Formats: sequence, structure tokens, C-alpha cells
Amino acid sequence: MMDRHLWELLNDQFNKELYSAYLYMDFADYYHTRGLHGFGNWYDVQVQEERDHAMLMRAWMLKRGETIELLPIAKPDKTITGDVDPLHFALAHEQYVTGLIHTLHDAAKAAGDVDSTKFFDWFVKEQVEEEENATSMIERYDKAVADGTLEALDTELKGRRWKTPSLRVDIF
Repeated sequence: MMDRHLWELLNDQFNKELYSAYLYMDFADYYHTRGLHGFGNWYDVQVQEERDHAMLMRAWMLKRGETIELLPIAKPDKTITGDVDPLHFALAHEQYVTGLIHTLHDAAKAAGDVDSTKFFDWFVKEQVEEEENATSMIERYDKAVADGTLEALDTELKGRRWKTPSLRVDIF
């Protein structure tokens, strides 16, 4: 059985990953309605990524003989007033999630759960990439606006495709 505190944190993180998918869907919809379909595509891919993170956590719980308690998913609460807002909101959100993942990792270590610690190692590395991507998107957006090349950046972002996570959890 999984340590109760670790289970609670992981169950909560599962829900937060689904919230992240909702948040990024909101950002994607904003960009699509603004005609910035490349930016919309960027966040459509982020939706898939966050959903898959949640599913990896669910699979881990099942592998460990635990189940997820399905909780309500909060509605995104960000008010977007300009095209750059979702990019800044995404960076702040990823920084928040990094803290949550570190808390999970620390709880697994404190519980002496070596297997879960190794599982969360992947998510720690993933969050470094997520923060780098979010920072890069802000920098690229600002440069494209300054250079008058926003349309070219938007076109480039249309080419982003979802890649299945490198982490795999076999449950059967």
C-alpha cells in the first residue's frame, strides 16, 4: 500500500494535471478565436500533454494497488486581456506545478518509497522542460512582435505535434 500522505498528494496532483489541461484548452480556444491558430495548436498539444501526465499518475496508482478518487475539476480562472497573457499565465502555472511535483518527490522520499521517487524523477525533469518551453514562448512572442514576424511564428507553431511521453507505466 502507498503511504496515505503520498496517496493524497498524488490524487490531488492527478486532479491538478486535468485542471492544467482545462487551462491550456482555454488558452487554445482564446488563440483560435483570435485567428492565431499556431498558438492555438501549441496549447492544443499542451492539453494532450497534461492529460497524459494525469493518465500516467493514474496508471502508477493502479500499478501500486491504489485507485484515484475523482474530484471536480476547477474552471480556469484567468482573465485574458491580450495575446501575450496566456503565455505569462502558462509560465506562472508551470512554476506552480514544479513546486507541486517537488513536494510529491519529497513525500515519496520521506515515505521511503524508492519506486515512487524514481517515478517522480521523470516528472521533475519534465517540469524543467515545461518551464523552458514557457519561457521560450514568451521570448519568441516578444521578438516576433518587435520584428513584425508574429504571423511567421504563428505559422511555425501550427506544425507542432504531440509526442507520447517517454515514461510508460504498464499496469496489466
